[in-house]
Amino acid sequence: MDWLTMERWSPYAAGIGIGILSWLAFLLSDKPIGCSTAFARTSGMIERLFAGARVNEKPYYKLFRPEIDWEWMLVVGVIVGAFISAQLAGTFHPRWVPDHWAEAFGSAPPVRLIVALLGGILMGFGARWANGCTSGHGISGSLQLAVSGWIAAACFFLAGIATAMLIYRGFGS
Repeated sequence: MDWLTMERWSPYAAGIGIGILSWLAFLLSDKPIGCSTAFARTSGMIERLFAGARVNEKPYYKLFRPEIDWEWMLVVGVIVGAFISAQLAGTFHPRWVPDHWAEAFGSAPPVRLIVALLGGILMGFGARWANGCTSGHGISGSLQLAVSGWIAAACFFLAGIATAMLIYRGFGS
């Protein structure tokens, strides 16, 4: 069980694990893996706290009922699993500003938090606009051999490479 305490897993082993998880999701629930809808449902639950039950009558929330569902629990599982993994590997260290970010843009937590918040909002809008996120399109879509899934996965990799080159330029990582 030493693999549970490893700081980094083989990307091949992680990919196989995600593939098996996807198969199980289809087998047991007949649903693809995806989590961006959970954030839309959460916004509806928050809105319902202030606006009441009439939120359920909005056309969007008729399609995506503001409730806790399996996608919502997947998000919780990702967060809890990441925490447990970091604890087991001995790499959990809470910090406001990652080292690479501090080297490139400074160590001011408010700047990092504002950029992270804006990036998260843009990703959320993009995921809803695209009707799915990286896991929905890139993993589940490509697993179903959907052309859109393969195009999305290629775009995710290209955007990730471009972003890494922009943020980590000159840091050798």
